[in-house]
Amino acid sequence: MKLKRNFAKVEEILKKHGYRKDNLIKILLDVQKEYRYLPEDVINYIGVALDISPAKIYGVATFYAQFSLKPKGKYTILVCDGTACHMAGSTSLIGAIKEELNIGPGEVTEDLMFSLDQVGCLGACALAPVMVINEEVYGNLTPEKVKEILRNLKEREMENA
Repeated sequence: MKLKRNFAKVEEILKKHGYRKDNLIKILLDVQKEYRYLPEDVINYIGVALDISPAKIYGVATFYAQFSLKPKGKYTILVCDGTACHMAGSTSLIGAIKEELNIGPGEVTEDLMFSLDQVGCLGACALAPVMVINEEVYGNLTPEKVKEILRNLKEREMENA
């Protein structure tokens, strides 16, 4: 059974941006911040509220890399696979994450705690190999360091539960 979403948060976001079509990107950014992705029912709701076709909204959402149509984890992990990071062993970082969390690039853990994406470059080549978790940069990584970071995050979550 599919749960019916309460659109009060979406209404707040639309109101904040004056229900203006030219604020679509700002609206979508705020929606993604709220839900950690752009849910289909919310896209349809925004389309009706702004008199924009859902296809046009999907066009915007798929054009810009910062938008996701799939749920992201509370902790979004980005592993750099640019030349410097690749040469420094970024593929072994992906392997360590897969071992620790049982997810690969483009996937999210069942509890929506972690998601993983492999990106072309994070612009921190001097720290290769690099990963970013929720905008915090971790550099000069080894598979062991990656596992330790993930275990610390899991422990923190268990303490806060």
